[in-house]
Amino acid sequence: MANPPSPLLLALREGTHASHKRLEQRLPFFSEHFDLNAYRQLLAAYLGFHAPLELALADHQPTQRHKAPALRHDLRALGLSDAELAALPLCGTLPAIDDEASALGVMYVLEGSTLGGQVLKRAMAERLGIDSDSGAAFLDVYGPLTGAHWRSFLDRLAQAALGTAAEARTVQAAISTFDCFEQWLAARRVLAH
Repeated sequence: MANPPSPLLLALREGTHASHKRLEQRLPFFSEHFDLNAYRQLLAAYLGFHAPLELALADHQPTQRHKAPALRHDLRALGLSDAELAALPLCGTLPAIDDEASALGVMYVLEGSTLGGQVLKRAMAERLGIDSDSGAAFLDVYGPLTGAHWRSFLDRLAQAALGTAAEARTVQAAISTFDCFEQWLAARRVLAH
Protein backbone atom coordinates (compact mmCIF):
# COMPACT_ATOMS: atom_id res chain seq x y z
CA MET A 1 0.00 0.00 0.00
CA ALA A 2 1.32 3.43 -0.95
CA ASN A 3 2.25 5.88 1.75
CA PRO A 4 0.07 8.98 2.08
CA PRO A 5 1.55 12.11 0.44
CA SER A 6 4.01 13.96 2.65
CA PRO A 7 3.08 17.45 3.88
CA LEU A 8 5.83 18.88 1.66
CA LEU A 9 4.46 17.10 -1.42
CA LEU A 10 0.98 18.41 -0.65
CA ALA A 11 2.36 21.94 -0.23
CA LEU A 12 4.20 21.66 -3.55
CA ARG A 13 1.13 20.37 -5.39
CA GLU A 14 -1.05 23.13 -4.00
CA GLY A 15 1.53 25.89 -4.38
CA THR A 16 2.44 25.09 -7.98
CA HIS A 17 -1.02 24.18 -9.26
CA ALA A 18 -1.67 27.49 -11.08
CA SER A 19 1.83 27.74 -12.60
CA HIS A 20 1.78 24.09 -13.66
CA LYS A 21 -1.65 24.38 -15.25
CA ARG A 22 -0.77 27.59 -17.09
CA LEU A 23 2.39 26.09 -18.60
CA GLU A 24 0.70 22.80 -19.45
CA GLN A 25 -1.99 24.67 -21.41
CA ARG A 26 0.66 26.51 -23.45
CA LEU A 27 2.81 23.51 -24.37
CA PRO A 28 2.28 22.82 -28.08
CA PHE A 29 2.51 19.00 -28.16
CA PHE A 30 -1.16 18.63 -29.07
CA SER A 31 -1.53 21.80 -31.18
CA GLU A 32 -3.01 21.38 -34.63
CA HIS A 33 0.15 22.44 -36.49
CA PHE A 34 2.69 20.68 -34.27
CA ASP A 35 5.04 18.78 -36.57
CA LEU A 36 8.54 17.34 -36.48
CA ASN A 37 10.16 20.74 -37.08
CA ALA A 38 8.17 22.32 -34.23
CA TYR A 39 9.11 19.37 -32.03
CA ARG A 40 12.80 19.83 -32.85
CA GLN A 41 12.59 23.55 -31.99
CA LEU A 42 10.81 22.74 -28.75
CA LEU A 43 13.45 20.18 -27.74
CA ALA A 44 16.21 22.70 -28.51
CA ALA A 45 14.51 25.15 -26.14
CA TYR A 46 14.15 22.41 -23.51
CA LEU A 47 17.89 21.73 -23.78
CA GLY A 48 18.60 25.43 -23.38
CA PHE A 49 16.80 25.33 -20.04
CA HIS A 50 17.78 21.90 -18.72
CA ALA A 51 21.52 22.08 -19.43
CA PRO A 52 22.28 25.16 -17.29
CA LEU A 53 19.76 24.17 -14.63
CA GLU A 54 21.34 20.75 -14.21
CA LEU A 55 24.73 22.44 -13.76
CA ALA A 56 23.19 24.65 -11.07
CA LEU A 57 21.78 21.53 -9.36
CA ALA A 58 25.08 19.64 -9.47
CA ASP A 59 25.51 19.57 -5.68
CA HIS A 60 21.96 18.31 -5.11
CA GLN A 61 21.06 15.94 -7.95
CA PRO A 62 22.87 12.82 -9.18
CA THR A 63 23.92 12.88 -12.83
CA GLN A 64 21.79 9.83 -13.64
CA ARG A 65 18.78 12.12 -13.25
CA HIS A 66 20.03 14.61 -15.85
CA LYS A 67 17.84 15.08 -18.90
CA ALA A 68 20.26 17.12 -21.08
CA PRO A 69 22.10 14.03 -22.45
CA ALA A 70 18.80 12.56 -23.69
CA LEU A 71 17.85 15.91 -25.23
CA ARG A 72 21.18 16.07 -27.06
CA HIS A 73 20.68 12.48 -28.28
CA ASP A 74 17.22 13.36 -29.58
CA LEU A 75 18.38 16.52 -31.32
CA ARG A 76 21.19 14.60 -33.04
CA ALA A 77 18.65 11.97 -34.12
CA LEU A 78 16.51 14.81 -35.50
CA GLY A 79 19.38 16.10 -37.63
CA LEU A 80 21.33 18.63 -35.56
CA SER A 81 25.11 18.48 -35.76
CA ASP A 82 27.39 18.78 -32.73
CA ALA A 83 28.28 22.31 -33.87
CA GLU A 84 24.58 23.25 -34.06
CA LEU A 85 24.00 21.75 -30.61
CA ALA A 86 26.91 23.73 -29.16
CA ALA A 87 25.52 26.93 -30.69
CA LEU A 88 22.05 26.61 -29.14
CA PRO A 89 21.22 29.43 -26.71
CA LEU A 90 21.13 28.68 -22.99
CA CYS A 91 18.70 30.20 -20.52
CA GLY A 92 20.30 32.82 -18.29
CA THR A 93 17.35 33.37 -15.97
CA LEU A 94 17.08 30.32 -13.74
CA PRO A 95 15.38 29.74 -10.40
CA ALA A 96 17.66 30.44 -7.45
CA ILE A 97 19.16 27.33 -5.86
CA ASP A 98 20.54 28.52 -2.54
CA ASP A 99 20.14 25.42 -0.40
CA GLU A 100 18.63 21.94 -0.22
CA ALA A 101 15.15 23.38 0.27
CA SER A 102 15.21 25.38 -2.96
CA ALA A 103 16.92 22.50 -4.81
CA LEU A 104 14.05 20.20 -3.82
CA GLY A 105 11.56 22.65 -5.29
CA VAL A 106 13.40 22.78 -8.61
CA MET A 107 13.79 19.00 -8.70
CA TYR A 108 10.07 18.56 -7.97
CA VAL A 109 9.31 20.21 -11.31
CA LEU A 110 12.00 18.34 -13.24
CA GLU A 111 11.17 14.95 -11.76
CA GLY A 112 7.43 15.45 -12.09
CA SER A 113 7.82 16.16 -15.79
CA THR A 114 9.09 12.62 -16.34
CA LEU A 115 5.62 11.32 -15.49
CA GLY A 116 4.04 13.51 -18.16
CA GLY A 117 6.69 12.31 -20.57
CA GLN A 118 5.14 8.86 -20.46
CA VAL A 119 1.92 10.21 -21.96
CA LEU A 120 3.79 12.36 -24.48
CA LYS A 121 6.00 9.43 -25.54
CA ARG A 122 2.98 7.48 -26.76
CA ALA A 123 1.36 10.53 -28.35
CA MET A 124 4.52 11.58 -30.22
CA ALA A 125 5.11 8.03 -31.44
CA GLU A 126 1.63 8.07 -32.95
CA ARG A 127 1.68 11.64 -34.19
CA LEU A 128 5.29 12.08 -35.35
CA GLY A 129 6.44 8.49 -35.78
CA ILE A 130 9.37 8.83 -33.37
CA ASP A 131 10.67 6.61 -30.60
CA SER A 132 13.60 6.64 -28.18
CA ASP A 133 16.06 5.98 -31.02
CA SER A 134 14.68 8.57 -33.41
CA GLY A 135 14.03 11.62 -31.25
CA ALA A 136 11.91 10.75 -28.21
CA ALA A 137 14.45 9.46 -25.65
CA PHE A 138 13.84 12.55 -23.49
CA LEU A 139 10.16 11.68 -23.18
CA ASP A 140 11.08 8.34 -21.64
CA VAL A 141 14.35 9.40 -20.05
CA TYR A 142 14.18 6.89 -17.17
CA GLY A 143 12.58 4.11 -19.18
CA PRO A 144 11.18 1.34 -16.97
CA LEU A 145 12.65 3.07 -13.89
CA THR A 146 10.34 6.10 -14.20
CA GLY A 147 8.01 4.98 -11.41
CA ALA A 148 10.85 3.88 -9.13
CA HIS A 149 12.70 7.18 -9.61
CA TRP A 150 9.55 9.16 -8.85
CA ARG A 151 8.91 7.13 -5.69
CA SER A 152 12.50 7.60 -4.52
CA PHE A 153 12.15 11.34 -5.06
CA LEU A 154 8.90 11.34 -3.06
CA ASP A 155 10.79 9.52 -0.29
CA ARG A 156 13.43 12.25 -0.39
CA LEU A 157 10.71 14.88 -0.02
CA ALA A 158 9.11 12.96 2.84
CA GLN A 159 12.43 12.64 4.68
CA ALA A 160 13.44 16.27 4.24
CA ALA A 161 13.55 17.85 7.68
CA LEU A 162 12.43 21.33 6.67
CA GLY A 163 10.97 23.95 8.92
CA THR A 164 8.13 26.23 7.84
CA ALA A 165 10.41 28.85 6.27
CA ALA A 166 12.42 26.23 4.35
CA GLU A 167 9.24 24.54 3.14
CA ALA A 168 8.06 27.90 1.82
CA ARG A 169 11.39 28.27 -0.04
CA THR A 170 10.87 24.82 -1.58
CA VAL A 171 7.43 25.78 -2.87
CA GLN A 172 8.67 29.16 -4.11
CA ALA A 173 11.56 27.51 -5.95
CA ALA A 174 9.14 25.14 -7.68
CA ILE A 175 6.89 28.03 -8.72
CA SER A 176 9.93 29.94 -9.94
CA THR A 177 11.03 26.91 -11.97
CA PHE A 178 7.69 26.71 -13.76
CA ASP A 179 7.70 30.47 -14.34
CA CYS A 180 11.31 30.64 -15.58
CA PHE A 181 10.70 27.70 -17.90
CA GLU A 182 7.53 29.23 -19.32
CA GLN A 183 9.24 32.59 -19.86
CA TRP A 184 12.18 30.89 -21.57
CA LEU A 185 9.93 28.86 -23.87
CA ALA A 186 7.93 31.99 -24.69
CA ALA A 187 11.13 33.87 -25.51
CA ARG A 188 12.19 31.00 -27.79
CA ARG A 189 8.73 31.24 -29.47
CA VAL A 190 7.91 27.58 -29.09
CA LEU A 191 4.72 27.79 -27.02
CA ALA A 192 1.24 27.47 -28.41
CA HIS A 193 -0.56 30.78 -28.80
